[in-house]
Amino acid sequence: MFTGSIVALVTPMDENEQVCESSLKKLIDYHIDGGTSAIVAVGTTGESATLTHDEHIDVVLRTVELADGRIPVIAGTGTNATAEGIALTQRLEKSGVVGCLTVVPYYNRPTQEGIFQHFKAIAQSTDLPQLLYNVPGRTGCDMLPETVARLAEIKNIIGIKEATGNLSRVSQIQALTKEDFILLSGDDETALDFMQLGGQGVISVTSNVAAREMAQLCALAAAGQFTEARALNQRLMALHQHLFYEPNPIPVKWVAKQLGLIANDTLRLPMTPLSATSEPILLQAIRDAGLR
Repeated sequence: MFTGSIVALVTPMDENEQVCESSLKKLIDYHIDGGTSAIVAVGTTGESATLTHDEHIDVVLRTVELADGRIPVIAGTGTNATAEGIALTQRLEKSGVVGCLTVVPYYNRPTQEGIFQHFKAIAQSTDLPQLLYNVPGRTGCDMLPETVARLAEIKNIIGIKEATGNLSRVSQIQALTKEDFILLSGDDETALDFMQLGGQGVISVTSNVAAREMAQLCALAAAGQFTEARALNQRLMALHQHLFYEPNPIPVKWVAKQLGLIANDTLRLPMTPLSATSEPILLQAIRDAGLR
C-alpha cells in the first residue's frame, strides 16, 4: 500500500467552493479501476492550505468511507505548527486511514534539529505509520538526508516522499537508512529515474488524470522492464511537465474537468482558474498522453 503509483488526490469542489461528494466518489472509483496503489487525501495537491481543519478531517473521512476498503487511504496531515500536526494526526487515528503523509513545516524555515523534533513529536503521538514529505520548492526548507536518517530510526516513520527532483537523494538516503525504509518520488517528471535508482514508487499528481498509465509505469519499473517503462513515460512527459505550468493544483483540476473526472475545476483563493493562454498547452499534453 506504500509502493507503486499513489495518487495525490485533488479535492473536487462545486461552484460554491464546497467539497463535491459525487465527484470525489467518481475519482475514487476511477483510481480503483485504474490500479492505483493508494490515495493520499488532502495532501498539498488536495488544497490542504485552503481547507479549515474541520473540512480537512471531513474530506479524509469521506474518502475513507467512499473507498470502503477497496483502496488504502493515506491522510495528508502536514502543518507548520507541531501542536496542530499532532492534533490533526490524533483526530484521524481511528478513522481507517493506513498512515499519514506529513510535509516539512512551511514558511517557518526551521533548522534541521527543528525538523527532526517536529516529526519526532508527531510520530510519538500516534501509532499510525508516518511518511515524511520533503518539497523545499513549496516549503522553503530542505530536509537533508542526515535528518531523514535520524527520523528513520523512529519505529513508525516508515518512508519519505522526496520531491526535490534531485536524484542523488535516492542513494544518499539509502546509504543512511535501513533496507525497509520506503523511498517514494514526489516529482512525476523524474519518478521513473528515481525508481530505477531504487525507489519504490511515486506519490503522483499525474495519476489524477492518468491513473492506469501511472500504475502501469510503476509496475513496469518494479519488474525491471525499463525499456517499456521509458516508452510509456515519454508519452506522459508533456503531462508531467505541464501539470505544473501554473501552480499545482490549478492545471490538474482543469485537465480532470476536461476528461470528465470532476464536474468543476473550482479552486479557492488565492488559487485562481487556469489562464486562457495555458489551455492549448494542456490540451496538447492530453493528446500527447493519449488520454483523448
